[in-house]
Amino acid sequence: MVCLITGSSRGLGSAIAVAFGKKGYRVVVHYKERKEEALQVASLIKESLLLGADVRNSGEVTALVNEVIKRWGRIDVLVNNAGMTKESLLLKTSEKDFDEMLEINVKGSFNFMRAASRYMTEQKNGHIINISSIAGLKGKAGLSAYAASKAGLLGLTFSAARELSEYNIMVNAVLPGYMLTDMGINSSDGAKEKALNESLLKKFASPDAVAEFICCLAETTGVTGQIFNLDSRVL
Repeated sequence: MVCLITGSSRGLGSAIAVAFGKKGYRVVVHYKERKEEALQVASLIKESLLLGADVRNSGEVTALVNEVIKRWGRIDVLVNNAGMTKESLLLKTSEKDFDEMLEINVKGSFNFMRAASRYMTEQKNGHIINISSIAGLKGKAGLSAYAASKAGLLGLTFSAARELSEYNIMVNAVLPGYMLTDMGINSSDGAKEKALNESLLKKFASPDAVAEFICCLAETTGVTGQIFNLDSRVL
């Protein structure tokens, strides 16, 4: 079984990559610029393949997916984890920042889904798991661009689930919750406090627990077009 995790050089992505490796998967560790960190992640996995690509560049993404097929012949699980966030009020968000958010969080996932699903349709099997956010469902002050991109990713998830179901390909979305990874730590103190206050259990999400859930989800059958919220904030 082969699993490709985008943005897996650090944070949640690295936790997902290591978790799949422990389950016996051959794991593709993807990075854009952080090759040294990606190498460290790959070293923790028995069978791994380290590949770099800019998720925004469809040519680079297609080349990466083709390399996986050349090496291992298939892709069973795709986890679209690569993403970015930047806090900014709507009136202060530049067009450049808005475009970049959409290109990475939505177009990047689209590029990988399109490239990988071409092979999954031939296999008549596969599972695509998109990492979205509760902000994509409820919105969040100061994160209009990020929320828009994550909402777009949910729409992409639902549509792809409908289109690919006839090929036995499942497409689901996971809302991992607020985690103290680099992305969460670098957010404002106000954002951290708000997330914690909204949590019924008064704690942040755990990357390792999220990774374990994603591994379990990848091995389910008959579940597609769903959103899984993994913290205790009420939707």
